Amino acid sequence: MKPSKIHRWGVFAAEDIPANRKVVEYTGEKISRMETKRRSNAKLTYLFALNDYWCLDGSVGGSGAEYINHCCEPNLVTRIFKGHILYMTLRSIRKGEELTVDYHFARNVERVPCKCGARKCRGTINLAD
Repeated sequence: MKPSKIHRWGVFAAEDIPANRKVVEYTGEKISRMETKRRSNAKLTYLFALNDYWCLDGSVGGSGAEYINHCCEPNLVTRIFKGHILYMTLRSIRKGEELTVDYHFARNVERVPCKCGARKCRGTINLAD
């Protein structure tokens, strides 16, 4: 983890990573939707929805994946498999490259500006209309 051009801190590849590989599992405290709503009022949050009821709070027992920043043209994709949130490579990643994933924030929630710098940046972390 080191400073990121996208947002605060980022995670960078320590070595070349081939395409279609598991990079890291998003871990954290498993919390209910009610608790998620309560915690979502904090200035910085690391909440990831696991399903319709459970979320993981990466700020409590996180694996470091909570520092992977959003990008509209990411090099990682999220896969939820048997209750685990996995980040997999979409393509080969070079040593030193920042790891990124598309957060896919919903269209119907508050708009969050995007600063990823990608050629095809949507301008928002939210999904396009």
